[in-house]
Amino acid sequence: MAMKVITLTLNPALDKSAKVDGIVPEQKLKCHSIQYQPGGGGINVSRVLNRLSIPSNCIFPFGGDCGQHLNELLLHENIKPQSIPIKAWTRENLAVVDTKTGMQYRFGMPGNTLLNTELTEIELTLEKLVTANDILVLSGGLAEEMSSDYFAKLIRNFADRDIKIVLDTSGPALKEALKENVYLIKPNQRELALLAGKEFLSSAEQEEFALEIIKTQRAKYVVVSLGVRGAFIASENGIFYQSTPSVSVNSTIGAGDSMVAGLIYSIINNCSPEIMLKWGVACGVAATMSEGTGLAHKVDIDSIFKILETKKS
Repeated sequence: MAMKVITLTLNPALDKSAKVDGIVPEQKLKCHSIQYQPGGGGINVSRVLNRLSIPSNCIFPFGGDCGQHLNELLLHENIKPQSIPIKAWTRENLAVVDTKTGMQYRFGMPGNTLLNTELTEIELTLEKLVTANDILVLSGGLAEEMSSDYFAKLIRNFADRDIKIVLDTSGPALKEALKENVYLIKPNQRELALLAGKEFLSSAEQEEFALEIIKTQRAKYVVVSLGVRGAFIASENGIFYQSTPSVSVNSTIGAGDSMVAGLIYSIINNCSPEIMLKWGVACGVAATMSEGTGLAHKVDIDSIFKILETKKS
């Protein structure tokens, strides 16, 4: 049976981006170039996978006018949302670029809360969809007031189904979830350090800790994003690094989610760890070339992948 991709976003958002010609306090600032995009970890992963011609089941809770708008935007991108109506309103995030400095300011609103009945509905939807060999993507933060072991419990629920869990979260939720076995995690340097119980890890310590996660079989792949320095992947094949080509950065929103989509694309296509990382980095870099929450576009992904393929990392 063909491998399906199911993404779960527990804390989605309607992302609004705008530009202002000079940010100063105490004045009414005139915004222009307003854009609305669907937002939230798994939703962003589904959006980029769609551009790579990989369909996915995009599951998330939604409420109120913002939630309705989020649904419509996804339909507009030819993504059929499997959205679950909830009582709380979907949040709206705001990113503002000051055109005079090129600096981006990001304002994240608190997320929705989920009632137990709503969580049950989400779990039943997953239960129906997830079958052997599928990829389940748990991406983004938990909703407000959720227990930090929620992802860990979900992973346990599906432990007997022989599925690949791709986990991209942070803090206590990541720590708890890694008590179970997952297929791939994608922390950044800070998240990896906190996972190790430290504030900072040197390059050698990062490698050592990532390989330790592989050796103890908590994950098959650990991909660590290193910001402008690229990323590395740890697996039973050892460690591979990939640097990034320099591009003109318009927005860093969703670069990590785009990277996860690239990694999933390469898992579906049975790529080696080295090529997996190239696809991940290509999608992550492509995302920074878009404005707001535009994410990675196919034409940019392809051109960056070509550059990565021709030069040694």
